[in-house]
Amino acid sequence: MSTQARLPSENRINPVDAARSQRIRQGILEAGNTLRARHPWLEKYQNTIGMTIFWISIAGILGSAWAYYTDTIAWYVAIPLAAFCMSLLHELEHDLIHMMYFRKNKFWNDFMLAGVWLFRPSTISPWVRRRLHIHHHKVSGTETDLEERGITNGEKWGIKRLLMTGDNMLAVYLRPFTTYRMTRAFVREVSKSKQEARKIARENTLGYFPLGIINYTLWHGFIIYHATLFVAGLVGMDIAVPTLVQSIMQWVSLYAVTIAAPNALRTFCLHFVSSNMHYYGNVEKGNIVQQCQIWTTPWAIPLHLFCFNFAGTHALHHFVVRDAFYIRQWLAPSLYPLMRENGIRFNDFGTFKRANRLLEPINA
Repeated sequence: MSTQARLPSENRINPVDAARSQRIRQGILEAGNTLRARHPWLEKYQNTIGMTIFWISIAGILGSAWAYYTDTIAWYVAIPLAAFCMSLLHELEHDLIHMMYFRKNKFWNDFMLAGVWLFRPSTISPWVRRRLHIHHHKVSGTETDLEERGITNGEKWGIKRLLMTGDNMLAVYLRPFTTYRMTRAFVREVSKSKQEARKIARENTLGYFPLGIINYTLWHGFIIYHATLFVAGLVGMDIAVPTLVQSIMQWVSLYAVTIAAPNALRTFCLHFVSSNMHYYGNVEKGNIVQQCQIWTTPWAIPLHLFCFNFAGTHALHHFVVRDAFYIRQWLAPSLYPLMRENGIRFNDFGTFKRANRLLEPINA
């Protein structure tokens, strides 16, 4: 495949950064070509590799669920194990959005998209996300980048952002007016007519239907139920829970441990990493050098376990789209010197104080 990210309106970008971008893209392409020449099976069997990861990940989720159900493993083993498998499915979804698997076979591409959504039901529909993500590549770091803004990129850090980082519904509930404004800006940017604008707005509104609605109803119900019992116990109050409710909550608890909690863990790690390694504000539209930083710090390893070293590899994807997630991981270390020499920042943790701004601190 030769699909790669392009620099929108490149002639209007800072010429120094435009030249840097071209050098980085060329370096990534050459490294990828060399790797494929050395290992031709990577390209020959790319569809097979993707499908194999798909089924192994699903088997891991189902296997951990069965092991927990049969008391073979504890909840604190089942949750991270399933979360790791779900993180692989997320990487597959991202690659599928870019048509890296079954490009010429819509049925199997859609089949895999449906599968990765089914086992990650806390996420927006992948077909809705495709429009958001393609737009993200064009405008990363600017006002209409709804994909990143939706996961808290650009927000001031505090308890509110921490809560929103791991829960997509809270990211809407805790900032309804901001969500409305940024969604409206996105719709205006991508639509070519009022009719298309209404269609896109409707798609975004229904993006979590039905899986997300079901997932968050069960997950939030689980949290409220157990939080209520916990608080009641602290104050010495005895709550009589009907037998039917107890029976239902046993199944809800099983779902929470095997699907909802692993997704919450994976989501928090990914969104924490992604929303902070992407810049928001002071970013020149289409200037890829300004869009991302790279994290190589050891303290991020626990987070990266559940998002496949996202901050260590994602910047490469902004320059060249064609490489699957495992190839980016393979290439990244050898390309770090090139990235650093051409202006990509590494471990810029001042961004936490700047609310992800590239340069200036946010006003208090």
